Amino acid sequence: MNKILWNTLKQSPGILGAALALTNAALATETSSVRLDSTPDLATGAIHSVEWQQAEHSELLTLTQGNSDFEVSSLVDLTDGSKNEIAPVAPVITNNGEAPAQTATSDALSVSETPELQLAQVETADPVENSEVGISDLEQMELYTAETDVMDQVTSVSQLSDVQPTDWAFQALQSLVERYGCIAGYPDGTYKGNRAMTRYEFAAGLNACLERVNELIAASTANLVTREDLAVLQRLQEEFAAELAALRGRVLALEARTAELEANQFSTTTKLRGEVIFFIGDTFGDRAEFNRASELQGESNVDDEEDPTQAYFGYRARLNFDTSFTGEDLLRTRLEAKDVPNLSRVNLTNTLMSRLGTDGGDGDFTLDDLYYRFPVFNGRGQVYFGAKSLDLDDIQDPLSPFQSTGAGSSSRFGRYNPTSLRGPEGTGLALKYQINDRLRVNFGYLASQDDASDASEGRGLFNGSHSAAIQFVYEPFDNLVLALDYNRRHFREDDVSVSGGTGSFLANRPFGDSATTSDNLGFQTNWRIVDGFELGGWLGVAWADDKAEGDGDDLDATVLNFAVTLAFPDLFREGSLGGIIVGMQPKVVYHTLETLEEEQTSIHIEAFYRYQINDYVALVPGIFVITDPEHVDDDNDTIVVTTFRTQFRF
Repeated sequence: MNKILWNTLKQSPGILGAALALTNAALATETSSVRLDSTPDLATGAIHSVEWQQAEHSELLTLTQGNSDFEVSSLVDLTDGSKNEIAPVAPVITNNGEAPAQTATSDALSVSETPELQLAQVETADPVENSEVGISDLEQMELYTAETDVMDQVTSVSQLSDVQPTDWAFQALQSLVERYGCIAGYPDGTYKGNRAMTRYEFAAGLNACLERVNELIAASTANLVTREDLAVLQRLQEEFAAELAALRGRVLALEARTAELEANQFSTTTKLRGEVIFFIGDTFGDRAEFNRASELQGESNVDDEEDPTQAYFGYRARLNFDTSFTGEDLLRTRLEAKDVPNLSRVNLTNTLMSRLGTDGGDGDFTLDDLYYRFPVFNGRGQVYFGAKSLDLDDIQDPLSPFQSTGAGSSSRFGRYNPTSLRGPEGTGLALKYQINDRLRVNFGYLASQDDASDASEGRGLFNGSHSAAIQFVYEPFDNLVLALDYNRRHFREDDVSVSGGTGSFLANRPFGDSATTSDNLGFQTNWRIVDGFELGGWLGVAWADDKAEGDGDDLDATVLNFAVTLAFPDLFREGSLGGIIVGMQPKVVYHTLETLEEEQTSIHIEAFYRYQINDYVALVPGIFVITDPEHVDDDNDTIVVTTFRTQFRF
């Protein structure tokens, strides 16, 4: 019976009531009356019949057993007219610490002495010796209750010393004690859960819990669930049964796939990302036969040759191993192999203006990138520490949408401002810090990769070629971004590249192979006018100084470049990009030696379109035109460079 109670108490009050009704009805049909002078046995649950007169309380239910009447309150309503009787019970202490009252209309009784009442099982001596003849069992129970110590209400199941978490009914008891407060223990701090119980005890305990539940419902101010709400929920469940089943199937499939991926993943900390680009290209037009740099160095210019280049096929393959140890940091290790012609060579176009976005290489895999970044200042800053190929465009932000070498501008110049975002780079330290939602500052120091690992005189981290840069990025509106860039560079002899390998040869080396310093200032912007159209561009100025020792000359030069960009995101297809670039590649607009100033202006005109087939494959045809290469009029004819790239990403 004990287990039946606990299993029942785990369920809702409605189920408890139903269980009580069924139990009462079933037991009632099996009982029979006994003589008043027979010896009752309360320990074994014997049923006794006593004579009661119906009280004056009209709300009490009258039950008949033979010729006897019973008055019962707060119990099951039996209206089928069958003969039923109620067994005596020891009242159960409720949450208010009081025993439920019982009503009887009998003569006054006296009892010589009363033993201690137990909650789960009532143990008495022989009733014949403890009561007068004719006293009913129910009346004896009332007397027992009146003289028994009242059990204290407990607030935590841990207060019951004989209840352990390993007990099979522990959770049910914990809920009834701590959540509803309708189960009490004995004064000695025990519960005695292994003792048998009577039906009266069951009814009293159930009634206490039902009253507590009713109190909680009455105290609630929120709207309770109605029958209509339940009907709506049931209808929704039926209508979406197919969708729920399909979703369940997808979840199971995803769980299986996730388990498979976890079992066969490359690494728990490293993700492998790759990119392969196929280049097909050619140039059209005469080779540039004249440049001022050759004149400065006393070299003769080359003879012109009509269309000296042939169609070519090149490639670049990259494998990026992106490792994170905390989920917010990144260790980038990149392997790269490429073989793309440098079109600026003398036997080809003979001008830096024709260089592609990426070129060079001999087809061998090399370690291209090796740097580490991690967050600081609660994520508002990012620190970069690079050992190899940490570049200025990594620690500063190009605002051009065409910066990607795989699917952006096909020319080296068209990617971004070459005088402020290119220079000695490769090894160093940088910090990118978000001051507020609109303003960001980036600064760092980079040494030439070749010089940083060389400890000889005139080399190393600080005596070789290096760059010190700072950039402010301001976003006044969500669709407008502005940037101001500054960097100071030092180039050792034979390593000069003031214009970042673009523009004219003179702009790249205004003093030949002499050691050179330059102060570089750049301005960038990008404005998303409407969805599908962006207007941007840059302006860059480099003030170069000749640092050659012992020549007695103090030479200066000013190099200028600019570009206007038009971008068409999602052109014809989501993920695609169309682009137009019009600008002037780096040009010497001032030189201490006036004869070296470039008076003619070469115009760079470029267009490309990236057609995104899917997330992994894109086709990128492109073309750019260079008028008056090397900023020389008449002597150099227009050059046209065409490319067709196929980009694979995985």
